[in-house]
Amino acid sequence: MIANFTGMRSFLILGFPGLSSKYYGPVSALLFFFYLAIAIGNIFILTFVVQVKSLQKPTYLVFCHLALNDFTFGTSTLPKIISKYWFGESIISFYGCFTQMFFVHYLGSVTSFILLVMALDRFIAICIPLRYPVLITNNSISVLCGFAWFIPLPLLLTTVIYALTLPFCKSNVIAQCYCDHFSIMTQACGENVIIAQVTALCMAMFCLLLPLAFILFSYISIFVVILKMSNPAGRRKTSSTCIPQLFITCLFYLPRCFVYVANTVGFSFSLDVRILLILLYSLFPAAVNPIIYCFKTQDIKQTLIKKMKTTRIGIERKLSFL
Repeated sequence: MIANFTGMRSFLILGFPGLSSKYYGPVSALLFFFYLAIAIGNIFILTFVVQVKSLQKPTYLVFCHLALNDFTFGTSTLPKIISKYWFGESIISFYGCFTQMFFVHYLGSVTSFILLVMALDRFIAICIPLRYPVLITNNSISVLCGFAWFIPLPLLLTTVIYALTLPFCKSNVIAQCYCDHFSIMTQACGENVIIAQVTALCMAMFCLLLPLAFILFSYISIFVVILKMSNPAGRRKTSSTCIPQLFITCLFYLPRCFVYVANTVGFSFSLDVRILLILLYSLFPAAVNPIIYCFKTQDIKQTLIKKMKTTRIGIERKLSFL
């Protein structure tokens, strides 16, 4: 049975506690433009790949799944914190907060598994290239990405449902820009809180570290294969096919590892800095990934340039008849 024994009906999103009210307008505008960048960039990638048949290949289908994930994550988190600073709406309903918590952790876990699929695609393409056309097809990639979306689902549903059964007897203030498991659990009380925290930690480690282990294995294997190549031009061409994937993977994992290591060695951040770091490593990749797709992926870059040239020629022809 799911019940909220305290009768708590809402939570208050704190945002940046040290931020002066005179900066609320600029901060909300900055967050709004950040959200626009996420929405426009990722919707553009989805639309572009769908419309251009030559780009409907396994590698770019993975990019589409990641773009959909990034757009959904930004939409789940940013509008509420924008409304806080723009309209003063700091209150989020009890179940609304848990819903947001689910999407925050679920979509983060899905990202990790999609990066695993991305690494697998490059691993097979470079380490066993003769098997690539057989093993990696649009259908197989769609199935693998489907698993990436499905595997975290029961784990995160279990985490959220269990958290809903806990009593909440502390403050209802969420010291974060959005609802996450850690912030909500600081408001819970009772003997089962530690069980909820340990369970959530184990699930997070499974969803983050298991894919990371394979990703590291894949790129190390790729690096070894590239080093063994005798042709410098072949090395450059082969390594260039992995650069977008490496950038995207590093943007997701390195900031998280930095924050974890810093906390482990005893380097403490102020609350505002910690919230800012979490916000940046959660949302910055979603805004930057479309730029990486366009400028670091040759097929997308060349197709985009070709379409821009065609559009420019068409406009020039129309103007010449005026």
